Amino acid sequence: MKTVFVLNGPNLNLLGVREPATYGSATLAHIETRLRALAGPQGVEIVFRQSNSEGDLVTWIQEAGQAGAPVILNAGAYTHTSIAIHDAIRGAKAEVVEVHLSNTHAREEFRHHSYISPVAKGVILGFGARSYELALQSLFPSQ
Repeated sequence: MKTVFVLNGPNLNLLGVREPATYGSATLAHIETRLRALAGPQGVEIVFRQSNSEGDLVTWIQEAGQAGAPVILNAGAYTHTSIAIHDAIRGAKAEVVEVHLSNTHAREEFRHHSYISPVAKGVILGFGARSYELALQSLFPSQ
């Protein structure tokens, strides 16, 4: 069975409550349920995790890289600040699709730069919860 890690950074545990005009009304649990429903019939196992701690994300990226499992990563605000996550992706040779619920380029200037994008396979942003589904489809296009 193929495995994909879906890793979520700070404040994503507040989805559905935090700024729904920006992030939508879907909760993180809803996103997880939807991804599992899409992945299961295709023989893809989902490892779904969320942490507000940068170090957890680094460890999980390394774990995925060592397992040869691709990663769907919404690093939240760490996208714009974390050289450690950038280095983990590069060092673990993890195949990462960077996702964002909102269009970060239509928001504050500080959100326009990503430390993840240069080491990611691709970036999907601005499609709300569907961004995760598009990322999953991009990793397993023939399925």
